[in-house]
Amino acid sequence: MGANSIQPVASADFPTRWGKFRIFGFEGEFGSGESLRTEEAVALVMGDVRSAPPLVRIHSQCLTGDVFGSLRCDCRSQLEMALAMIAEERAGVLIYEQQEGRGIGLMAKLRAYELQDSGLDTVEANQRLGFKADHREFTLPAEILKSLGISHVRLLSNNPDKVAALERGGIEVTERVPCEVAPTTHAEDYLKTKKDKMGHLFTSR
Repeated sequence: MGANSIQPVASADFPTRWGKFRIFGFEGEFGSGESLRTEEAVALVMGDVRSAPPLVRIHSQCLTGDVFGSLRCDCRSQLEMALAMIAEERAGVLIYEQQEGRGIGLMAKLRAYELQDSGLDTVEANQRLGFKADHREFTLPAEILKSLGISHVRLLSNNPDKVAALERGGIEVTERVPCEVAPTTHAEDYLKTKKDKMGHLFTSR
């Protein structure tokens, strides 16, 4: 496997409480030399995703939200909303990337939480720790979609950077579908920072 390439690892039937998916595992290598990195992701695929642009969600791993139900972010609510919307259409793809804390990793994310407790917002905390507001790159999802035979998508996202990244990767985004959940009091400031400092689009804010 060379640089900027992916390979499928495995696939299996995957029943969930939202319905029956097929789960695919992928590994990718990106960059070159000292910047070469290996990424892993899974894709949950339901129904016919080739005859029309499918609903696609790119979700970055969030242990605190997805697993523990943290109210500091909207990640688990977005994940469940996406799966429910795909199930309602009986077709779609959810790509789950291992990019904890917008790419900075779990321990750094917890240090950022600690800084947020002292009054910094999510962007300021990342910058205090020497990180960008968002360290993610979305090369792998574009390659996964191509591997699945998909070239046009309806992207379920509030993040215009994801739209741009897929377009750069050769995937046409025919529609951006909002993925907005009702904010908790704990996540209100977090969502405001997403809008004001990261350019996320919210129709209701």
